[in-house]
Amino acid sequence: MVNLRTLAPGDEAALEAFLVQHADSSMFLRSNVRAAGLADRGGPYEATYVAAFEQDRIVAVAAHCWNGLVLVQAPVHTEAVARAAVERSGRAKRLGVSGPYGQVARARDALGLPEHGAARDARETLFALDLSALRVPASLASGEVLCRRSEPADVDRLARWRAAYSAELFGWSPGPALDASSREQVARQHEDGDAYVLVAGERPVSCTFFNARLPDIVQVGGVWTPPELRRRGYARAAVAGSLLAARDGGAARAILFTGAENRAAIAAYASLGFTPVGDYGLFLLAGA
Repeated sequence: MVNLRTLAPGDEAALEAFLVQHADSSMFLRSNVRAAGLADRGGPYEATYVAAFEQDRIVAVAAHCWNGLVLVQAPVHTEAVARAAVERSGRAKRLGVSGPYGQVARARDALGLPEHGAARDARETLFALDLSALRVPASLASGEVLCRRSEPADVDRLARWRAAYSAELFGWSPGPALDASSREQVARQHEDGDAYVLVAGERPVSCTFFNARLPDIVQVGGVWTPPELRRRGYARAAVAGSLLAARDGGAARAILFTGAENRAAIAAYASLGFTPVGDYGLFLLAGA
């Protein structure tokens, strides 16, 4: 019988010792614990963490997060830790599941989440880059475009862009609920210093974010260029600019994931030096 335990403050080192063995696919978990710890009061980045133990070592973990997302790093006992995390969190909202692809599929089924009508149920490709090998686009290197951290005046625009991103990528319905959640998320990332804007002349033309960050590794997410400004290399310049800033701050590696259908994004990331390192899963419920 599997030994399951809800993690509590004081378990951080044991959890990190397990997660660092799966560093590339554990960025959300590791970053959230670093930002908010293991207590769950319902605040941003907090979660209820349930781990499976074998001989006093963690061998699997699932977290039911403040926003309803279930994060898994569970090569074994996937179903058990996913169910226990949701049951013990007392949290009604279920947004979806994220983690290594096979584990996401097992957790989704164990939680009884419906496949039909999901906003996204995808095998994503996980990419990594040693930042010493970053290839900087000529437009950024020459100063034709500039990438900078977001400023307070950018937040409204970035919130609109995030809503458009979510509607396009996940099929979420435009409206006040999506606008509010987009603004809340963008405002938090702005305050954390994780939002970046690419500027051509004086015009913001693209954006990118770090959706998880550790001192040595960053994870790229939320890359967006308005449709009328695409095919000009703006997205790759935005990502490169954010990674230069991360490298200057001490990071040595970058992670991101995207769907196989997103050929333009894959080509852009490959041009920067990213290479595939595995599969990743993202299951999101429609209308979440």
